[in-house]
Amino acid sequence: MGKLSSLSRSVDGRVVLITGAAGGMGRATAFVFADEGARIAATDVNDVGPVVEAITDAGGDARGWRLDVSDKDDIAQVVAQVGSHFGGIDVLINNAGVSAQGPIDGEDYDEAWERALAVMLSAHQRMIRAALPYLRQAAHPRIVNIASTEGLGATKHDSAYAAAKTGVIGLTRALAVDLGTEGITVNCICPGPIRTGMTADIPEDDKQVYARRRIALKRYAEPEEVAQMTLSLCLPAAGFTTGVALPVDGGLTIKNA
Repeated sequence: MGKLSSLSRSVDGRVVLITGAAGGMGRATAFVFADEGARIAATDVNDVGPVVEAITDAGGDARGWRLDVSDKDDIAQVVAQVGSHFGGIDVLINNAGVSAQGPIDGEDYDEAWERALAVMLSAHQRMIRAALPYLRQAAHPRIVNIASTEGLGATKHDSAYAAAKTGVIGLTRALAVDLGTEGITVNCICPGPIRTGMTADIPEDDKQVYARRRIALKRYAEPEEVAQMTLSLCLPAAGFTTGVALPVDGGLTIKNA
C-alpha cells in the first residue's frame, strides 16, 4: 500500500537538547528520542555519564554536559558548545526541576522561592534565548517546557513550586505567540503523579491511596509515559500545535470525585 499522508513522524538525525537529563523524566526523554534516532545533548547539574553511555552502547549518538540551569553564564556556554558540537539544535526540552515545598511563613521560604523560580522559570527563558539562533536555522524547530499539574491547581505548602510551574505555562503561551511567525512551536507538558526522584520518598501505600482517590487511571505514571508525549509534540508532523499546556496526569485534573 502506498503512503497516504505527507507529514513526517520521524526525529531521526535531529539534535535534541535536554536539561535535567541525568534521571527521572529527563533520562526517559533522552532514551525515547535516542530510540527514534535523534542526536542527544544530555545536560544536568548531576552526572549524565550513565545516560550518555547507555545511549551510545545501544548504538545512538549522545554527548553530555554539566549544566547548572540557575547560572546564566553556564547556560550561554553550554548551549553554544552543544550547537557547535552537533552543528545546530532542532529541539529544546526544558525539563530540569527541583522540589520547593514549605509554608509561606517558614524560615526557608525565601530560599525555596528563589531556587524554584531560578531553576524552573528563569532558566527556561534563558535556555530558549540561548538556543534561538540555532532553532531559527532548524527545519522543524520545537520547544517543550516541562510544567506540572501544580501549574493548573495547587497543593498545600507548594506555593513556590506552583508559582514557578504556573509561570512556565504563561511563558509557553506568550512565546508561542512571539515565535509563531518563525515556525517555532512552543508547548508544555503538565505531568501529574510520576514515579521520579521527587516522589521516591512518598510511601508506596500513600501513593496507592492517593491514586485510587484522585487519579482516573488509579496509578502513578512511569517517566517514559511523559517522555512519549514530549516526543509527540516534537514531531515534524506536529507543526500546527503550539501554546498548548498538555496534562499527562492519568485524568487527575478532570476527576471531580
